[in-house]
Amino acid sequence: MKKDIVAFLEYLADSKGRSPNTLAAYRNDLNQLVTITEISGGDGVIESNDELLKNYLFSLRDRKYSPATVARKIASAKSFFKFMVDVGRAKNNPAQGLLSPKIKKHVPSVLSPSEFHRLLAEPVKLSTPEAKRDKVMLELLYATGLRVTELVSLDTKDINLEQGYLYCSHGNSKRRVPFDHHIAKLLKDFVNGDRFELLYDEREKALFLNRLGKRLTRQGFWEIVKNYAAKAGLGGKVTPRALRHSFAAYKLQTGAELRDVQQLLGHAYISSTRVYEQMRPTLR
Repeated sequence: MKKDIVAFLEYLADSKGRSPNTLAAYRNDLNQLVTITEISGGDGVIESNDELLKNYLFSLRDRKYSPATVARKIASAKSFFKFMVDVGRAKNNPAQGLLSPKIKKHVPSVLSPSEFHRLLAEPVKLSTPEAKRDKVMLELLYATGLRVTELVSLDTKDINLEQGYLYCSHGNSKRRVPFDHHIAKLLKDFVNGDRFELLYDEREKALFLNRLGKRLTRQGFWEIVKNYAAKAGLGGKVTPRALRHSFAAYKLQTGAELRDVQQLLGHAYISSTRVYEQMRPTLR
């Protein structure tokens, strides 16, 4: 069973270009599926039948997971079993008939420019190398709409200061994201100055470093944003994802074409970008 899950995850990574975060979610979901079906009397995932999978579904609901989480776990099971059928490891997909709960589509939270400046004022109050790094990261995220994983994965070589763009990766896909002169100056000053305050090993290629001189993690950046948001009185409204949403909504509101925003965000499907058409952040 574990070998089948590993093979499935390798297939998603190699053929579908799924991100590490997506792969981790699939891995957790499928390991839970194995555990619950074994407890329910099955001999493993491959031997699971309709009744065992129904028990799995009931167990998810009993654990008080949100509808969105249940839907994701069901989708993971369906994808896994489809893969098993495709490679000849199973005769049918027993998860095909499982019904997912209806999920209410929530309009993403966005920040107005004035709210963003309130957030940005917090690291500006400080003069530490970490605070200077944080200011650059916040401005870059707000100005480019990068995913947090893309942001913390940047290396110094990914930045082209002369032509004003950066390269970022998401799964197996790569894209070029432009930035303006203001961001170019921030990055130039940071790369040539403040970054060295955190650098201990000249072989380290990460653009954004933690206080130990290693690559800053996405969890670390999330904590940074949460702390600044609390100090700015913005509470739970500000997350790294909210900054990405704000970028997209602002672009559309100021006249950018939907296809252009899709490309900037790195969305595979334009339907993922259309949600921002519903949003009307204030420009003040």
